[in-house]
Amino acid sequence: MISRARSEALFAEALQYIPGGVNSPVRAFRAVGGQPFFVNRAKGARVWDVDGNELIDYVGTWGPAILGHAHPKIIQAVREAAELGTSFGIPNPLEVTMAKLIRELVPNVEKVRMCNSGTEACMSAIRLARGFTKRDKIIKFDGCYHGHADSLLVKAGSGALTFGHPSSAGVPAETVAHTAVLSFNDAPEVEAFFEKNGKTIAAVIVEPVAGNMNLVLPAPGFLEALREECTRHGALLILDEVMTGFRVALGGAQALYAIRPDLTTLGKVIGGGLPLAALGGRREVMEKLAPLGPVYQAGTLSGNPVAVAAGLATLRLVEQKNFLEKVEQTTRSLVDGLQAEAKEARVTFSAQSIGSMFGLYFRAEPPTSFAEVMQCDRERFNRFFHVMLEQSVYLAPSAYETGFVSAAHGKTEIDATLAAAREAFKKI
Repeated sequence: MISRARSEALFAEALQYIPGGVNSPVRAFRAVGGQPFFVNRAKGARVWDVDGNELIDYVGTWGPAILGHAHPKIIQAVREAAELGTSFGIPNPLEVTMAKLIRELVPNVEKVRMCNSGTEACMSAIRLARGFTKRDKIIKFDGCYHGHADSLLVKAGSGALTFGHPSSAGVPAETVAHTAVLSFNDAPEVEAFFEKNGKTIAAVIVEPVAGNMNLVLPAPGFLEALREECTRHGALLILDEVMTGFRVALGGAQALYAIRPDLTTLGKVIGGGLPLAALGGRREVMEKLAPLGPVYQAGTLSGNPVAVAAGLATLRLVEQKNFLEKVEQTTRSLVDGLQAEAKEARVTFSAQSIGSMFGLYFRAEPPTSFAEVMQCDRERFNRFFHVMLEQSVYLAPSAYETGFVSAAHGKTEIDATLAAAREAFKKI
């Protein structure tokens, strides 16, 4: 057994000062059982906990670390930017450079507003869509997560084509009264809802590749149906590319699937591991934001020079020739290898990947909806997670999270992971 005595002591101390001992809920290991470990160093594809244990990391700080941890180019960019000042609250040249680069890389973004988190970007996109259309209703999809803004913390209603109810204490029912929760990949349900409510719908917001109920790919025609219905009824289509941006393709899922959104939200990779996100889209929509228009959005640290410097250093490497293709190949080798090991052990298991994102499922086929995700054997995943952790492989501590591969993962890491999985499949 690996010793984690110092992590255990730190967690006991953290529980006295921090709710649940963590600053973001999934870190608490409540979904898989046991206690979290504490990390004080990360490099490349690996992290080291406070007890000195080295682990291969497939969480990648939940997506941003596409280059791997502590990449020297990012460290250099952060150091040089910080030496000039860590925050100005005044426009700085790097903001303009970043906005130009996003416009160049993401095909349907004409203007950009920087902010600090994916939650903030999605919250602002919803407000902007409502302000632009002068409508109130929003459609989101069961299993998709767009941050913890009040209007998006909503569960599905009691039946098809119904509005939802709050999924968090502290969110008034009236706050989510205009948010409808439909089924991901169910185009007929979307069409029926628009037929009944089309004149009141401000926007549809969707993860083009769902990554917050594990990895669920869009069914053929689903994203196209969203675009068609929004166009027909005068609503805006918001693609939440906080997770998929610069991971499934250089231009995001919208480039991969040839879908033209009205608004796009970006985060994670765009900040290179520092707090940075962005909202972008059609010029006529974006110009409704203050100070040009009536939709208010602001942030003291928006466009922070250190965060933007880290993001620019990241994107300049990601856009290099064959970068994404190589990471995608590594991810595919991981997924294929895991499926082969499970088959050898006669374990009911499936896996899939897109770009450098991957999903693991203890069911015969990859799920296509939230309902199918719920059919996965969660308890078997939990056992698998802990056996892998004991063999120094860190997967996301939940059966409902996507995994991430970085450019720092290579044959050594994949071979070690598959060897660990070979033993894990035998034990679960």
